[in-house]
Amino acid sequence: MRYSGGFVVLLLSELFGGCTPHYEELPTFSAERKLLQVVVEMPAGTNHARHYDPTSHDFVSVRRAGLDLVVEFLPCPGNQGFIPGTRLGAAARPLSALVLAETQPASTILEVVPIGMLTLDDNGVLKPIILAVPARPSQQILPDVVTWQALISRYPGAREVIRQWFLHQGRPNEIRIASWKDEKAAEKQVKEAMN
Repeated sequence: MRYSGGFVVLLLSELFGGCTPHYEELPTFSAERKLLQVVVEMPAGTNHARHYDPTSHDFVSVRRAGLDLVVEFLPCPGNQGFIPGTRLGAAARPLSALVLAETQPASTILEVVPIGMLTLDDNGVLKPIILAVPARPSQQILPDVVTWQALISRYPGAREVIRQWFLHQGRPNEIRIASWKDEKAAEKQVKEAMN
């Protein structure tokens, strides 16, 4: 497991004694710097959909019709994951996130800055996804992007790349984009989803 702050790795090692950590039980904000955390499930640059299974405490392939889901499109433009300590909807799944950064292995915990929010309509179910960038400047690939306005003005094509990625995760016409919102809406959604 990699973490952007060494203190928490040491703390988790002591708490779990070498066992696989229960990522869903991590705090929403890092203890050391009080920054939003994201657990990477699906690294940037892959097409193989993965998610964290809280029952087995492992990162497993998303299955559809008995087969591993491979997104038939370009590779993932960021690191998909979830925000620990949050719950949404009847299924009580954690709030999803896409961190725009170089690829990070599954199980990496990143401190991030939310810059926006995308809401998907997946067959009538609204699914918010927090768009974020790493909090550490050394991990950032989009210099000076810490707001939604900065992203769309400096990198206008980024929104279309993200849109296309999510539209291709389902069957044709199964998923549509319901809305795009700024960092304030993203922060509000995180607070509403916290346990």
